[in-house]
Amino acid sequence: MKANFTLLIVALFCAAPGMAQTQVVVTDNDLVGGETYTWSSENEYILDGLVYLEAGAILNIEAGTVIRGLGGADVSTGDNTSALIISQGAQIFARGTAEAPIIFTAAEDDLNDPLDFDLTDRGEWGGLIILGKATIARPGGSDGIEGIDAAEARARFGGNEDDDNSGVLNYVSIRHGGAQLSTDNEINGLTLGGVGSGTEIDYVEVFANLDDGIEWFGGTVQVNHAAVAFCGDDGFDYDYGWRGGGQFWFALQGPGDATGRSGEHDGASPDEQQPFSRPTIYNATFIGIGENETASGGDAGRSLPLSILFRDNAGGYYHNSIFMDFNGAAVAVEDRTDSEVDSYSRLLDGDLGFFNNYFFGFGRGTTAADLFLAVDQNEAIVPASSANVAANFLANGNVIADPILNGLDSRDLDGGNIDPRVYAFGPAAVGAPEASAGFETTAYFGAFAPGAYANDDRSWVTGWTALAEYMVTGDFTNGVGQVAAGGLLLDAPVPNPARQTATVGFELPQPAQVTLTVFDLFGRPLQQSTRRYDAGAQQETLDVSQLPNGNYLIVLDAAGSRLLQKMVVAH
Repeated sequence: MKANFTLLIVALFCAAPGMAQTQVVVTDNDLVGGETYTWSSENEYILDGLVYLEAGAILNIEAGTVIRGLGGADVSTGDNTSALIISQGAQIFARGTAEAPIIFTAAEDDLNDPLDFDLTDRGEWGGLIILGKATIARPGGSDGIEGIDAAEARARFGGNEDDDNSGVLNYVSIRHGGAQLSTDNEINGLTLGGVGSGTEIDYVEVFANLDDGIEWFGGTVQVNHAAVAFCGDDGFDYDYGWRGGGQFWFALQGPGDATGRSGEHDGASPDEQQPFSRPTIYNATFIGIGENETASGGDAGRSLPLSILFRDNAGGYYHNSIFMDFNGAAVAVEDRTDSEVDSYSRLLDGDLGFFNNYFFGFGRGTTAADLFLAVDQNEAIVPASSANVAANFLANGNVIADPILNGLDSRDLDGGNIDPRVYAFGPAAVGAPEASAGFETTAYFGAFAPGAYANDDRSWVTGWTALAEYMVTGDFTNGVGQVAAGGLLLDAPVPNPARQTATVGFELPQPAQVTLTVFDLFGRPLQQSTRRYDAGAQQETLDVSQLPNGNYLIVLDAAGSRLLQKMVVAH
C-alpha cells in the first residue's frame, strides 16, 4: 500500500514515539464543553470521526504525545474522515519541544518503521482545525468552516474579538492528512478560522497533506517557524481578511509533484467585504518543484504556474525572503477587468508589497518583466499593469539573483542535496534590513540562519519535524557508529562522506540472505544487491562514484529485520 521511501525517523538513533503505548480511541462524545482534559505522552490517541473540543473546554497535550486519525472505512461514526476541531471558546495547549514534539498523523503510520509512509502518502486522515472569535471578512461577521454541514454550530467562526485566545501550538508536526470532509472539500493540514492574536503558534509543521498546508480564514493570529512540505495543493493560503503575520516560513515542493503554489492569497469574500487580508511576513524561504520541472495533477491544469498569487482584493507584505526554483513566474497580482476592487489596487494603494527579497531560478525567465505580473480574473496576463507591477518590485529592493543556499546544487532538486540554509559566505547571509516592531531582526535573508555544509549547527526544523527525519533540511550528521536489531549489527559506512566507494560492515548471528539498498532523498532506490552471507562479520563495498553529491540512506534487510545508516556523498 505504501511507497518505498523512508522517513529517516530519529527513533533509529534515539528514543521516539512507538507503537507500544496504550491506544485511547476518542470520539465526539468524549469531549464536552466546560471540561479540562489532559492527553498524556504515555498513551496514543486515535481520533474516530470529527471530534470537537466544545466551547469552554480545555485540552492539554503533553510533549511527546502522538495523536492519530482514522480515515475512510475505518471511521465508525459515519463521518468521511477524522479530525480534531477546536471550537470557538475552547482552547488547546499543545506544548511540544524540539526533543519531544507532538505528532498528529495517520492511524497506520508506524513511527518506528521508516519504510511504511513517504511524502506521497496523503489524505490518510483529516487534520487540525482551530476556530476563534476574531474578525473575518464575511457578511454578518461569521461563517461555517468549509466542508462541514452549515447547521453544525460548533463549526462556526468569526466575531469581533481580535485578541481572542485559542491556546498554544508549540513544536507540533501534522503529517499525511488532507482527506475529504465532503465532495471537493479536503481538509488543510492546519486550518485557522477567525483565530485571534492571543493565540500562540510557534514551531509547526505540515508534511505531505493532500490539500493546503496551512490556511487562514480571517483572524489576527501570528504564526512563526512554520514549515510546509510536499502538499498536494498550496503551501500557505489565506482568505477572509487575515491580518496577522508570520516570520520564518519554509515551503518545499517535490519534483514533478501534483502541487499548487507556495502561497495563494485571497482578500475577502465577497471582494469588497472589509477587512481585506493584509498580513506581514518576514524571512520566508519558498522552494518550488524546479525551474525546468513539469507539474502533474493539481498545478498541471493551471495556465500560469506561480510561486504566489494575490487575488480577491488581497494585500500583504513580504520582507527579507527568498523565492526560488519554480517552474513559472514569481508573483501575480489580480487586476480584474470587471472591477477596481482587486489586489492590483491594493498594490497601487500601498497595501501590498514585496521589500528586499531574493528571487532566483524561475522557469518563465530571468527579468522582472518575466517574473512579476498582473493577471485578470481568468489569470490572463495584463501587459500594461504587469509593467507597473514589475517596476514596483524593482523599486523596493527586490533582486533577481542567486542567494546561494547550502544545498541546491541542482536548480531542479534532482541532486538529493537540499539544505535550505543560506551559505555562510553567500550574499543572503548578511544585509537584511531591520524588521518592524513585533518581528525579530536578522542579518540574513530567508527562513534559516546561515550554516556551512556539514556544520554541526542545525536549523530550527532539526529534531522534531518529518523534514529533518527526511534529511531534507540541513541534518547532515554522518550516522552513528553502529545500529542493531534482531541480532544484526550494521556499521556506519566508511568513509563518510564518501567520494568513490563506501564500505559497509555488518554482522550476522547466523547465515542469511542479505539485501543492501541505497535510497536517495526522494525515496528512489538507486542501488541494490542481494546475496547469501555466512554468519559473523561481513562487509560490502558500494560504488558511489556516479551518485550526485548529497544525502542517502543505506538499508540492510536480513532475517526479518531492517537496519539503516546515513551516508553523505561529496565528490
